[in-house]
Amino acid sequence: MIINLQSTLADIVSADERHAGVLDRTGLDYCCGGRRTLGQATADAGLEGSTVLGALLAATGPSPSPPEWAHLAPGDLCDHIVDSHHRFLRDQLPVLLELAIRVEWVHGERHRELAEVRSLLATVEVEVLPHLAIEESDLFPAIRSGTRVDPDVVAALEADHDHLGDHLDQLRSLTAGFEPPADGCASYRSLYRGLAELDHDTRLHVHKENNVLFGQVV
Repeated sequence: MIINLQSTLADIVSADERHAGVLDRTGLDYCCGGRRTLGQATADAGLEGSTVLGALLAATGPSPSPPEWAHLAPGDLCDHIVDSHHRFLRDQLPVLLELAIRVEWVHGERHRELAEVRSLLATVEVEVLPHLAIEESDLFPAIRSGTRVDPDVVAALEADHDHLGDHLDQLRSLTAGFEPPADGCASYRSLYRGLAELDHDTRLHVHKENNVLFGQVV
């Protein structure tokens, strides 16, 4: 695939997963907002489209290879999402929340935003785990068996994804793009690295569902 300003953000990431990192750094939402073209998204964000396009091309070289997951059958893509992204969330959210509590206890008086970071992480954990359970117990088994998927169910899951995307945007804003302050200790830096990984993995996770999987089954 040759990407240009008319390519959608979703297609750009599906063409090469390394593009996701560039879009993350520019703040362009390719998961919930993946149906926008690169030209539209950069204009909305007040960015120069040709500059972002150049960064995307430079990140992958002249012949990007589509990621393996982009060609998986729907049932296999469900397995991939559970084994990678669902497992990541279940493993990392409790660890990050515990770390956020410790960092707030030490640094919260000087950095009031840490209370909001901790609160948002707790909200994400409470909201996302039941969402994963619904996908694993209802939607994904239906997809694997070839049963017709109710569009209303998919629409509700996409609405959950939009809400999760809002939380990620808030975390990014509160942490100045996951950049720890000069007085941040090792735990502070570890927390912000973990939040950046959470942001990247979850946006890629939602992209695979919204823009790849759901389009194959609805």
